[in-house]
Amino acid sequence: MLPAPKSSPRHEEGAAGGFAQAAGRAPARKAGEKDRTFGDVIRERRRQLDLTQEEVARQIKTSIPYVGHLEANKRRASESIVARLADVLGLDGRELFFLANPGAKALLDENHRKGQSSWEEFRQDERLVRAFGVTPLELEMLSHVALMGEVRSVRDFVYILNTVRQALSR
Repeated sequence: MLPAPKSSPRHEEGAAGGFAQAAGRAPARKAGEKDRTFGDVIRERRRQLDLTQEEVARQIKTSIPYVGHLEANKRRASESIVARLADVLGLDGRELFFLANPGAKALLDENHRKGQSSWEEFRQDERLVRAFGVTPLELEMLSHVALMGEVRSVRDFVYILNTVRQALSR
């Protein structure tokens, strides 16, 4: 559990509302709040941790102005930046990814069909596979993941795919 943030001039909003800790990660959104943006979430969490934009920029290996642009929703974060922000700020990477990419979430939610496994739903959705540029090798890898246990949703397959892509790009 993280210590309560200290009061400081950099910490204007305080820890109002805070984030619930779950498995060492805070959810990217508070329960019941749907209109918070990616920038709102990272700014609030940065302030809760009493970090400056400079400190976050250094830890995620980017510039200070870029962090400010992300917080102001003037720039879109790449998958690698989202992953690094989740790690540095202790946020749930999956939730942060979908908050940063609302179009991906909408596309996946739209494709949810009752009575089909998440894997079958993902595999058969040609539009989705094309939109995310899933290769035959990646489909094969995901089919093995599906055999390992129940993957809850199509969104989880997209998250797994992006996580594997990120890990292999290092």
